Amino acid sequence: MIDTNSIFDIKTKSEFEDLALQVFKFQFENNRVYRSFCDLLYKHPSEIKTVEAIPFLPIQFFKTRDILSSKDKIQTTFTSSGTTGNETSKHHVTDINIYNQSFTKGFEHFYGKIEDYVILGLLPSYLERQGSSLIHMVDAMIKTSKHPESGFYLNNLSELKDHLIKLDAEGKKILLIGVSFALLDLVESFQFQLKNTIIMETGGMKGKRKELIRGELHSILKQGFGVEHIHSEYGMTELLSQAYSTGNGIFECPPWMKILTRDTEDALSIQKPGKAGGINIIDLVNINSCSFIATQDLGRVNINGAFEVIGRFDNSDIRGCNLMVL
Repeated sequence: MIDTNSIFDIKTKSEFEDLALQVFKFQFENNRVYRSFCDLLYKHPSEIKTVEAIPFLPIQFFKTRDILSSKDKIQTTFTSSGTTGNETSKHHVTDINIYNQSFTKGFEHFYGKIEDYVILGLLPSYLERQGSSLIHMVDAMIKTSKHPESGFYLNNLSELKDHLIKLDAEGKKILLIGVSFALLDLVESFQFQLKNTIIMETGGMKGKRKELIRGELHSILKQGFGVEHIHSEYGMTELLSQAYSTGNGIFECPPWMKILTRDTEDALSIQKPGKAGGINIIDLVNINSCSFIATQDLGRVNINGAFEVIGRFDNSDIRGCNLMVL
């Protein structure tokens, strides 16, 4: 069994790679779905010597299978929002404390102590349903914050505007984290000149508006909020870690998370930095489900490990899903 504390103690590239190979062996032996996927690819831990050689499970399997590497009781299940008629992803979590540690340590790695911020959550599409991992995270951050002004906002944009202007003028450190369409609604109704506020978008219009490219979205938000940069959070239901961008759409991962890209025509071929391809994620915090996931996002990884998201696959299924019918 792998000590989960060792995941958060990673300091070097070699420590990450050593632990990733251990996690792969553990999940190969304990995750029935992942083991079947690896067997069909004729991939065995005895042959895997680098993280690039580890098989990445297509993310769609979270919609149709129980992805578990633990026999412990499921404590909670996070679900994706999905669209009408589509199956939603289900991420079964057997140890919610690992997730709590992950988002706390991940945020503080980039931004400092949560308790120092007023946390304002503008996440209407998430608040209106059950099972959102993002709501769990922001709710915990609000409770950790030492500021009574922290809280969620739904449709009360005028109240949020008043609080935001007042708190910013008082010099409070503020994090406004919101879904893209709600942040656009806010700046279309009110204009701001904020000095002490981080605006962080979580992506997605959730069917409320026409999708915008990130540069266009950030340009509108920067002007509306009167800030120089728009921050971004990159996470998903199937993960227990988040990457963050402090501006310009360039994301960085915490030490226990890594992004690779795969060839769009050859799902088993990992590309060198600089080339655009399908985003593969190693999230070692996913120790009890699957830490090696091939997503539907397209991106590019820089030589230093930072990455950008440049789109999504047009087809609904990632190449490789038809390898396995259990």
